[in-house]
Amino acid sequence: MTEIIQIEYGKSVLPESIIFEKGANDKFRPIVFMVYLIKTENRLILVDAGCVTMPGFEMTDFIGPVKALEKLNIKPEDVTDVVITHAHHDHIECVSEYKNAAVYIQRDEYESGKQYFADGTNVCLFDDEKEICKNVKAIKIGGHSKGSCIVEINKDNNRYIIAGDECYLRECLDKKIPTGSSFSPEKSREFIKRYNSGNYTVLLCHEK
Repeated sequence: MTEIIQIEYGKSVLPESIIFEKGANDKFRPIVFMVYLIKTENRLILVDAGCVTMPGFEMTDFIGPVKALEKLNIKPEDVTDVVITHAHHDHIECVSEYKNAAVYIQRDEYESGKQYFADGTNVCLFDDEKEICKNVKAIKIGGHSKGSCIVEINKDNNRYIIAGDECYLRECLDKKIPTGSSFSPEKSREFIKRYNSGNYTVLLCHEK
């Protein structure tokens, strides 16, 4: 059995100009900071490592991902795998906490993210996609950043997508508006077009 668990560890706000293409700079939306835990029979797969600092953001209810995991009685050393959707600070800062985990990161993201890896980390680079275990794989999108990825989970005949920052809010999908924070606007639009269909359940990292 596969279980997908949302783990919220803080809250803040973002300007609409980051959330939406052509969004306003002076309007702000509430966001949360989350990582996801995928539990299988013999794996604890963390999607994104989370952060303990967030310069430039006014955070509320902030405890960080490690303490949030501990509330589920999971220690960092229990995590078997970490999938990094992209190498931005809030998604990768705590990666060195998961000392026993294999860490998967897209090859184009590694250069900007390698500063966060401790010596001896079992880093697994991939190009277009990588199977983490049966029914769980990372897929390169390259919209939000050069090598940004999503994670697809096949569970109970449904396909779940952990979107990373390819999409911030549900409204982006509902209104078919790509993110305003994009390395490749074309790929961001392709993501919205494909994944706003009823074929997928999209799970977001900044909105429940």
